[in-house]
Formats: sequence, C-alpha cells, structure tokens
Amino acid sequence: MDNIKSFQSPELAAIKEKYLPYLKEVRNRITFTLTVFASATILGFVFYEKIIKFLISVLSLEGINIVFTSPFQFINLAISCGVVTGIVVTLPLFITQVLFFLKPALRIKEFKTLVRFLPFSLILFLLGFTFGALIMKWQIEIFLAQSISLGIGNILDISGLLSTVFLTSALMGIGFQFPLVLLLLMRLGIVKHQQLSKYRPWIYLGSFIFTLFLPPDSILADILLSLPFILLFELTLILNRIFERKKSKTT
Repeated sequence: MDNIKSFQSPELAAIKEKYLPYLKEVRNRITFTLTVFASATILGFVFYEKIIKFLISVLSLEGINIVFTSPFQFINLAISCGVVTGIVVTLPLFITQVLFFLKPALRIKEFKTLVRFLPFSLILFLLGFTFGALIMKWQIEIFLAQSISLGIGNILDISGLLSTVFLTSALMGIGFQFPLVLLLLMRLGIVKHQQLSKYRPWIYLGSFIFTLFLPPDSILADILLSLPFILLFELTLILNRIFERKKSKTT
C-alpha cells in the first residue's frame, strides 16, 4: 500500500504535470513522422519496378548479366526500394520535427540560424546520396571493363547489387550531414574552431573508418568515399572563420 501511495505522491503528480505535455508532443510528432515514413515506404514498394528500371539505366547495367538467385528475391528488392524511398522522403521531415520540438528551448536567433540550415541539410543529403551512387556506378563500370578485357563472363545478383547501392547511397547522404552539424555547433558556441582544428587528424581517420564500414569492399572506393568528408570538414572550418570575421566586424 505504501508503494501505491508513493506513486500517487504530490511530487510525482507535479513531475507528470510538468513533462506530460512534452511527452504527448513527442508522441504526436513521432506518430506523424512514422506515418509519413510508412506511406512513402509503401509507395516505393508498390512502384519498385519503375525504380529498378531507372537504376539499371543509371548504373549502366545493360552489358551485365543480372539475375535473381532466388524466387523470393524480388520481395527483398521491393522492400529495399520501399525503405530507401521512405528514408529519402522522411529525413527532411524528421529534421524539421526535431527542430520545432526544440524551438521553445532555443533563443529566437538560435532558432532562425537552425531554420536557415534546413535547405542545406536536404541539399547535402542529396549530394551524398548521389555521390555514393556514382561511386558504385564507377565500380560496376570497372568490373564490366575488366571482365570484358579478360574474356570472363559476368553474372551479378541484382538484389544484392541494388541493395548495396541503396545502403551505400543512403549512408553517404546521412554522413554528409556531419559537416552541417559541426557548423551549427560552432555557430551556437558549443564547439570551438580551435578544438576541431586540434583534432583534425582524428576526424580524418574517423571519416576513413566510417567508409570502411560501407558495403563497397574496395580500398580505393573507401578512399574516394572518405574524400568528400575531409573536404566538407575543411570547408566547414573555412565557412565558420568567415562567419566569425563578419561577426567581429559588426560588433
């Protein structure tokens, strides 16, 4: 009985009254985001054939023997198309939902700064996604050229190939958000420019380690995939320095 009474204590009631509106808002935002994700996933699942045909033409797979190795693989491929479609459609919405949830805790200037970066977040995701797909296309072209020059037949599992392309492209798109996060942290004063400059070698190493975990099993592809992260990191430092100079001139 004492335990039951403790759950009905005034302190607990005060905590529930304070945080319950926030929890309800989190629930509503998560529910809305998941609903959009599910709808986009279903849409990608339904139209997976058109997506696959488009990717086959983009990746220049016409000269390669692509096959299904299982009668059920087309289901996995359709699911992959659906999930990637859901991620691409939902990511901007997810970032927006997080931003507007944090709005009451931010100063007006901080909120406006974050809002300005939203379009750049979408652009960086699309650039990362496209770059990942181009690297995969380049690897496929090398594979095709080598098989032709050596007179060796080529057969590729279409489900495994496109799933790898989807995963690599999506992870590269997400990874391209990292420089934007760093710039925001520096603009908000959470991270200092000097700190990032000091740990530059470790950030380079971290970028390469991140690409090692991506599906392409070529060391050359890993190096090429890590280069944009390094370039974006350096560009982030340059942009932050420009912003700091403008700020010092106006003050």
